[in-house]
Amino acid sequence: MVVPPTRMTDPKPQLRWLFRDARRRFVAGLSQPERDALHRDLARVASPVVTGFALPGSYAAVGDEIDPVEIEHRVARIAFPRVDGQTLTFHRSRWDELVPGKFGIPEPLPSAPMVSPDLLLVPLLAVTRAGVRLGQGKGYYDRALAALLTSSPVRTIGIAWDCQIADTLPADAWDIAVDYIATPTRLVDCRAFR
Repeated sequence: MVVPPTRMTDPKPQLRWLFRDARRRFVAGLSQPERDALHRDLARVASPVVTGFALPGSYAAVGDEIDPVEIEHRVARIAFPRVDGQTLTFHRSRWDELVPGKFGIPEPLPSAPMVSPDLLLVPLLAVTRAGVRLGQGKGYYDRALAALLTSSPVRTIGIAWDCQIADTLPADAWDIAVDYIATPTRLVDCRAFR
């Protein structure tokens, strides 16, 4: 019996599963001292492209995400994302002021001052050297970046473990590529690969 070909479905859910699994397996093989050392290496590698900004934006890492906390320690003020409905906004806040948000991710209080970061450290599941980013699938960062870029330039740096760099990824018209990728071992200027 011949089976007719099926319509190609969206490959992103399967890719998300694969990259989450690769990230989980990589981090599970690290001791806490090794993981802490890699976070320090990440800050060292990223340092050439994170200095000189008035208000960097970052994120609170959860689970096996790479943690940008060592980068955050090198800047005086920081903004963190807050989910409000389908919108992601950025608010100046200290780590000790963050509270669990919509998805259990630490975020600023509603009363924290809203700001527009000029540098944004971006979480991801996978990324290509050209900066095509695969996120969690809800589009929060793409919408937030589109809104931020309408008012002023924003340098974006995808923060990743090395196992999260992909040769190719599908991209939709609304996906916004990051300018750089920083891992514990390398800094990639994505604009050179576009």
